[in-house]
Amino acid sequence: MTYRVLFFLVAVLLVLGGCKKEEGFTIRGKITHAEDQTIVLEELHTTSLKKIAETKINKKGEFELSAMTGIPTFYLLKLSDQNFITLLVDSAETVTIEADAANFYREYNVDGSPGSAQVKMLDTKLKDTRHKLDSLQSLDNLYAGNPEYDNVRPLWEEEYDKIVEEQVEFSTNFVRENPFSMASVLALYQKFSNEDESYIVSDLQAMKTAASALNSIYPKSEQVQALYNNTLQFVRQQQSAEMRKFIQEQGDNSPEIVLPDPDGNDVALSSLRGKVVLLQFWAAVDRGSRIQNPVLVEAYNKYKRKGFEIYQVSVDVNRAEWVDAIDQDKLSWINVGDMEGSKLAAAVYNVQSVPYNYLLDEEGKIVAKNLKGPALNKALSQLLD
Repeated sequence: MTYRVLFFLVAVLLVLGGCKKEEGFTIRGKITHAEDQTIVLEELHTTSLKKIAETKINKKGEFELSAMTGIPTFYLLKLSDQNFITLLVDSAETVTIEADAANFYREYNVDGSPGSAQVKMLDTKLKDTRHKLDSLQSLDNLYAGNPEYDNVRPLWEEEYDKIVEEQVEFSTNFVRENPFSMASVLALYQKFSNEDESYIVSDLQAMKTAASALNSIYPKSEQVQALYNNTLQFVRQQQSAEMRKFIQEQGDNSPEIVLPDPDGNDVALSSLRGKVVLLQFWAAVDRGSRIQNPVLVEAYNKYKRKGFEIYQVSVDVNRAEWVDAIDQDKLSWINVGDMEGSKLAAAVYNVQSVPYNYLLDEEGKIVAKNLKGPALNKALSQLLD
């Protein structure tokens, strides 16, 4: 899906979804061998469940439940805490369920709810994958100590890896092909087992696309908010890891930054090659940053004629506050910032809080970080005196 098509779809869905109000939906069906049992509908939140409705199943095994929603929402339809199915229901849908009580959670038919059908497909595929993996593990345990074990184990390991790879490909493709479906949230949080720490889908680009698309049209959904925030965290972790790897592999060379100064002129960090540069991250609204500025002014005045420069990156979002702070603190060096938090620059340099800095030598290599007061003077003295 091209970005132009994605943008168009977001715009259309925003128009359609922006005026959408809560409407009623109905879940009805027939569950054999469940006569007179109570069936419960619970809304699935990120950390809890909320009972929405319940009813008695009649003598014919029939039931009907109704509730309200304005967006596609995850629900558990439960005969018991161990015997339930997951539904993804949108407003105005009439969902029909057919099943047998004995294997309710394993086999059921659902109609009238595209989201619920997608959830069933995802759950069924994962259950099948888990069954195959468990069977191979059982064979491995059974044959341990058998004379043929060393011959057959490599074949089982190959088959195991193939099954895992097929599941990863299936789940990842589902997210890629359905970025606007809330069912993608389920796909992104599925694991091979409850003991696994990692998720089946590890494709960060697929995750980013789905998180962005879903956040555009369902920003009030708890699950979408959690996915969006988790995606931001994963992106930061990846960027931090890439930064560490870059530093290790490239001899501490500093990644490029190009940001506008207060006059709107882009200034590249690399344009300062040949000088010792303090790359300083700060914020006009941060007290710690403002306290550190006079120390930087003193160091700058002392060493600027010897080839010292400061490239100060603002993480502010208010231009007036940024410009006023530059004037009030008498900051005469290079100051840049996009007034959107300079998030990319901060992420690339793994800046978790401000003030924070890196000291670069004449070749742009990082020689020290987070220098303050005497430590900064000592480092500058060693490089420039």
